[in-house]
Amino acid sequence: MTPWRMSRSFLSSPPSVTEARRFVTAFLSGWPVVDTAELIVSELATNAIRHSASKRFGGRFYVGIQAHHDRVWLGVSDEGGSGAPAMLSPDEEQEGGRGLLLVATLADSYGVRGDENGRTVWAVMLVDTATASPTPLPGAGASSA
Repeated sequence: MTPWRMSRSFLSSPPSVTEARRFVTAFLSGWPVVDTAELIVSELATNAIRHSASKRFGGRFYVGIQAHHDRVWLGVSDEGGSGAPAMLSPDEEQEGGRGLLLVATLADSYGVRGDENGRTVWAVMLVDTATASPTPLPGAGASSA
């Protein structure tokens, strides 16, 4: 299967988190990691609109997908901010703070790159090629912004 990538920008608002999930599930339909990818992008998009400069009026965040036969990379890019994303330990008294912990649990690897001017939080999910045969994306190899 030919590797492909796709990306899209979203207005930084709660309804856009739903749209980001739909974007990921549409392009990963048939992949064994689709449910995990949907949950990861939901967490990362929520973090972007709550904790980064993207939360300002007119702010945006971006979702990228890169699919290879044996792995899927997801990235959510925001407009930066003063604090760096941090994996917090779950506190039963707090409502938030578990997003990156969940991503770390679900993904095979994850990380953050960037600075106060813009960051991408990414996650990689490995695909078991022996038991999975993801449906290739029509027109694979194309990129969209």
